[in-house]
Amino acid sequence: MMSERYNAREAEPKWQRVWEERELFHTRNDDPRPKYYVLEMFPYPSGRIHMGHVRNYAMGDVVARYKRARGFNVLHPMGWDAFGMPAENAAMANKVHPAAWTYANIATMKAQLKSMGLSLDWSREIATCDPSYYRHQQRMFLDFLEAGLVDRKTAKVNWDPVDQTVLANEQVIDGRGWRSGALVEQRELTQWFFKITDYAQELNDALETLDRWPEKVRVMQRNWIGRSEGLLVRFAIDPATAPSGETELKIYTTRPDTLFGAKFMAVAADHPLARAAAAKDPALAAFAAECRRTGTAQELIETAEKKGYDTGVRVSHPFDPDWKLPVYVANFVLMEYGTGAIFGCPAHDQRDLDFVNAYGLGNQVVVCPPDVDPASFVVTDVAYDGDGTLVNSRFLDGMTIAQAKEEVARRLEAARLDGEPVGERKVNFRLRDWGISRQRYWGCPIPIIHCEECGVVPVPKADLPVRLPDDVSFDTPGNPLDRHPTWKHVPCPRCARPARRETDTMDTFVDSSWYFARFTDPWLAEEPTDRAAVDGWLPVDQYIGGIEHAILHLLYSRFFTRAMKRTGHAGVDEPFAGLFTQGMVVHETYRAADGAWVSPAEIRIEADGAGGRKASLLATGAPVEIGAIEKMSKSKRNTVDPDDIIGTFGADTARWFMLSDSPPERDVIWTEEGVQGASRFVQRVWRLTGEIAGLAAPVGTPMPNAFGDAALAVRKAAHRTLIRFEEDVERLRFNRCVAAIYELANALSAAIGAIDTPERPADLAWAFREAGDVLVQALSPMMPHLAEECWAALGHDDLVGLAPWPLADRKLVVEDTITLPVQINGKKRADVTVPREAKPAEVEAAALALDVVQRALEGRPVRKVVVVPQRIVNVVA
Repeated sequence: MMSERYNAREAEPKWQRVWEERELFHTRNDDPRPKYYVLEMFPYPSGRIHMGHVRNYAMGDVVARYKRARGFNVLHPMGWDAFGMPAENAAMANKVHPAAWTYANIATMKAQLKSMGLSLDWSREIATCDPSYYRHQQRMFLDFLEAGLVDRKTAKVNWDPVDQTVLANEQVIDGRGWRSGALVEQRELTQWFFKITDYAQELNDALETLDRWPEKVRVMQRNWIGRSEGLLVRFAIDPATAPSGETELKIYTTRPDTLFGAKFMAVAADHPLARAAAAKDPALAAFAAECRRTGTAQELIETAEKKGYDTGVRVSHPFDPDWKLPVYVANFVLMEYGTGAIFGCPAHDQRDLDFVNAYGLGNQVVVCPPDVDPASFVVTDVAYDGDGTLVNSRFLDGMTIAQAKEEVARRLEAARLDGEPVGERKVNFRLRDWGISRQRYWGCPIPIIHCEECGVVPVPKADLPVRLPDDVSFDTPGNPLDRHPTWKHVPCPRCARPARRETDTMDTFVDSSWYFARFTDPWLAEEPTDRAAVDGWLPVDQYIGGIEHAILHLLYSRFFTRAMKRTGHAGVDEPFAGLFTQGMVVHETYRAADGAWVSPAEIRIEADGAGGRKASLLATGAPVEIGAIEKMSKSKRNTVDPDDIIGTFGADTARWFMLSDSPPERDVIWTEEGVQGASRFVQRVWRLTGEIAGLAAPVGTPMPNAFGDAALAVRKAAHRTLIRFEEDVERLRFNRCVAAIYELANALSAAIGAIDTPERPADLAWAFREAGDVLVQALSPMMPHLAEECWAALGHDDLVGLAPWPLADRKLVVEDTITLPVQINGKKRADVTVPREAKPAEVEAAALALDVVQRALEGRPVRKVVVVPQRIVNVVA
């Protein structure tokens, strides 16, 4: 006997135990069924999951459960991106070891994820801080080193003075460290680099093959790689102004057509020409030092105030030796980009215009917009970077930009400076090699030993892993490995003399750049991957995560997979065939009278009597301001604890609301009313299931030979839902899947309400059996606990999680008639409804018989009627 109300608190733990006991979601690599790999970006174990996790993992779970039901061998694993600065910060603040903090958080978050009922294969769980994982990462570092994909060089880096570590350009946000928020400085350090630039062209070109990625992500990656076709131009330095040994200045430009608009040259503070000039000019040396205190991130450089220092050096224009251009050291030019030098054409580049306006150098328009009089076109504060015709450019006047680029390239390739061409066509990339060295403890040790005699020596692979020492101190800032009394001191593997370990650890983005490959066989002890397993499972069929990882993680993973292919650890190029970037979970913000943020749990919201809403503190009744809807964040206290929601309403309710509220790529607004609505639907489904169970034929009843109108209507509703669900779930349009389920529930409720006799016709009973099963199976990927409970209530003796997906009968939902638009002389005048199988002559006759068509013809003879079957009727009069 079914209870009157569904009890999530009892049902959800029960079914979770059943799934675990039966190892329902454990995946075998030798399963003969076709594979499907669904993966959500694994979390950092910060302490507790948030509602964004609930949404992200619920989406992936729908796909995993649906694909299992469709007969796929589904891999749906989970792990932990467990290294990083927060653990060290917690160690310093709480006097706890990073490992203890991390593993305690993993235990908490794992329990929370399990309470969501996710169909995860926990037997494959990995944590990147475990030596059994980072051992293989160290092995791949050494393999990459042997393959020429690792470099060690001195370079300018972004230095976070608070976290005391190097940051990648992508980790600098508005000039500040992405975790500490400290203003970033520029330092010159010897670092380890992965040579991602070796794959710049390939990474760029392969974006065209990723047709199941969002276009915005591909654009972001394409812009970051920054492929450009331009010209390398050599400017002769005026000998009278040249520092000792300097004769020319090379620049790379994508706009050689604007050379006649040049007003200045600019070089980076570390350009050889700048260093030579600074050697005799203390003020220039001081200015260069100031430039070095700015980070290296391009975004930071672009937004900083444009500053320069005139070196006194002059260069000759490549088309006019008498035209001298001043050379400045500028804070917006970096050695890492191009040649470390530019020519400035301020009229057509905003950065250059800002610079000349600050230093009074003026500008010269050389590209005039279409349909604008060149005599009247001037540039003052906004540069013109659009299309147009060349002006004020001597032999280029009147040309298009493309024509002018070609003409400049042709002439400078033919011109000579010291016997070499003045110009050379060149492809350039914005992408720079990936600096992976980080000055911190809680990261994967770089397996290198430094010896005074032998130099840089790789740790023998037999000695891996290089483990982190447990006895470290966080009493002072900086890298504990660097000041450890014994760990870094080791004998050289080659000469046995005293040597020291590399104390830098790897960027945590290395950890996340191959975890998806390790999941394919995480038990493998001697190798990072099993080639049969990794090549069989990769690429990931559906990857789900935030848009914030569009550059850092996804680009690095694409490089890493290619590097693994070169070193024999994988046989594929791309790691992720399909990518979906979900929206955020947002919530109203609330502020007390003193300006303090107030959490949703601390307030009461009610109608204000004027059609609006008002909020007050539960504790005191004091009024609270209802603010903007923003991303859930601890700082603004507009978060909702998933444990509270699951404890109150159940995991299925939380999942259903997250999937139903809006398209998954958009933000979802968390509201109490929405969650309560989802909870009411859970109870409605439970009651509906009970009603269907009392009407449905027993499980296994043979299908009747014929169906009456009532039974046919029930069947059509069920199969229509199946077809809609299948089409939408494949496109991750979960909100539309939810809408289809609502419609089926409404149709079944109406059909039950229409029964006016206590007798139960066999065809209707069978139709209710089929439709009830379809309803529960469609619910199963989204609300799996409720679905299992309903499946049992419908009389099934096994799990719905094991049931094959029902076969949709598309013929059943094909309507007998179709409606076609009727055009007269190309303009739509009417619609005509005809039998689906009507012949063209019958369609023509029906269309011409319409009163509205006859009126529109106004007595004119019909010259021709063209019937496009099941599409349109065209009448020519």
